[in-house]
Amino acid sequence: QVQLVESGGGLVQAGGSLRLSCAASGRTSSTYAMGWFRQAPGKEREFVAAISRSGGDNTYGADSVKGRFTISRDNAKNTVYLQMNSLKPEDTAVYYCAAGPVLSTVYTLYSHWGQGTQVTVSS
Repeated sequence: QVQLVESGGGLVQAGGSLRLSCAASGRTSSTYAMGWFRQAPGKEREFVAAISRSGGDNTYGADSVKGRFTISRDNAKNTVYLQMNSLKPEDTAVYYCAAGPVLSTVYTLYSHWGQGTQVTVSS
């Protein structure tokens, strides 16, 4: 089992930046591929980015965030990050960190989830 806790959300103006962190405890996070998803009010949960167990360049991001968001991980710290630049109002959502057996864009393949952190981008 692994427990995930997100942090770093908040209110930012359009064009600004935030860095989300996801701290893992319990079973080491390097056992899992990690993903970030988001859910806006009234919308379905949406894939944002994912990274393999080993990290490095083995990442994948949604088209809507490519060139703006970067996922990374530090397995020594059991932490995954989502650097978000050039934020837009449509990025407003609750952002969730998730752990699963393989890098995937499909949220049902992730077995462990954090509680979420709110990101609000004002225009």
